[in-house]
Amino acid sequence: MTTNTSTATARLSGEAVMPLRTLDPTGPLDDLEWLDEAIGQARVVAIGESAHYNREFFQLRHRLLRYLVERHGFNAYAMETGFVEGRLVDNWVRGGEGRLDRVMANGMTSLMGLWTQMRAHLEWMQEHNRAAAHPVGFYGIDLPGSMVSLLPGLDAVLAYLTQADPEFEVDPSIRETAASYAAESAFSAPAAIAAYGELTPERRDALTASLAELTARMTGRRLTYLRRTTLDAYERALVSLRVTVALDTFSREMLRGDRQGMMFNRDATIADTVEWILRREDRIILAAHNGHIQRWPGAIPGMAAMTPMGMHLADRLGTDYLVIGTTSGTGDILNTGADFYTGTLFTDMEAPLPGSLDALMAASHDGPFAADLRRLSPGDTKAIRATSQQRAGIGTFYSDVSPLDAYDVIVHLSHVTAAEPDPAALAHSPHDVQEVFSHWKPQ
Repeated sequence: MTTNTSTATARLSGEAVMPLRTLDPTGPLDDLEWLDEAIGQARVVAIGESAHYNREFFQLRHRLLRYLVERHGFNAYAMETGFVEGRLVDNWVRGGEGRLDRVMANGMTSLMGLWTQMRAHLEWMQEHNRAAAHPVGFYGIDLPGSMVSLLPGLDAVLAYLTQADPEFEVDPSIRETAASYAAESAFSAPAAIAAYGELTPERRDALTASLAELTARMTGRRLTYLRRTTLDAYERALVSLRVTVALDTFSREMLRGDRQGMMFNRDATIADTVEWILRREDRIILAAHNGHIQRWPGAIPGMAAMTPMGMHLADRLGTDYLVIGTTSGTGDILNTGADFYTGTLFTDMEAPLPGSLDALMAASHDGPFAADLRRLSPGDTKAIRATSQQRAGIGTFYSDVSPLDAYDVIVHLSHVTAAEPDPAALAHSPHDVQEVFSHWKPQ
């Protein structure tokens, strides 16, 4: 990795810096009025994060959610969590019954729902929807089962087929095979992946073939099914099946060691899901990692570049897709080492690499701020263009990026900390999640 030392002390001018007075989601929103010009008529505003589970990124997205809903009429919040499971969250924010702690534990994947800052998101959405003429819906966009288990998606499809196609007898071996390597949570994923690898090639192939046949049956009998169910039920079941098929392919690629293929497959699928949501909703707030939303090839350590969701959406939507990337200075970052699975969830974040986008932003202002990359002076544009790396949120890895191509706006958070675990949601989580969190001692 090369370091551009010539930009180590570079900074943006004062006119490029739009300070954020607070990250408190309940505070005044006037310091976000720069968004009015920035978003224009965009139908999808993507908000990135440098790493998962940081308090400040949750708070930033909550503030932007409030602003875009209250000032611009956005009516969908789509998030990097399982599509199938997300239906439970959507029902709750639209006024459905049930305890929020159970919804957080079971309606969000990859540990996304286990934080008090996420609870604040959802409580605000439900409160807003009580009096809103146009309620805000919640959607997961990602593969189900914390990207290992087919059961959530498969069970959703089988439940639909009992209504739409009661005469059809689904081969029970499909679910039996899927159940043999189901993961209860992100912490049990390694064991589930190992169990998948122990399946005979014949069983894996039979599962893949059965999913293909289910897809053909559901698409071919669409009009018949619509006479028995609603269009919404049919479409949700079909998307549930498609993300499940993608997860099956993801697992096969994982077994082959094809990490690039895994990411190509995943991001193309979540882009398809966002596009499906956009056919239902007027304007979407899209919350995901920078590596997914950016309009620039993405990579993880040891892997060649791949096409992220953001490049797919930019190709399909053009100026209707606006990207707000993020950078960070110091604080806590998600631990990607093996001890993550024993309770060391976070580790200290090193100061930004000299010459990186993070370093440039950190040198430009002491507190949180935004910079609209499309409205910079020539000097500030030159400073941004001189950076070509960005903290990826994976250990100390920095990914190659062209900020002016990847993002429309950058929000910099000078210091980020671990989000606060939600005890009530944890109490309804799988045992292995409770066990790992019980060993975590926040700094």
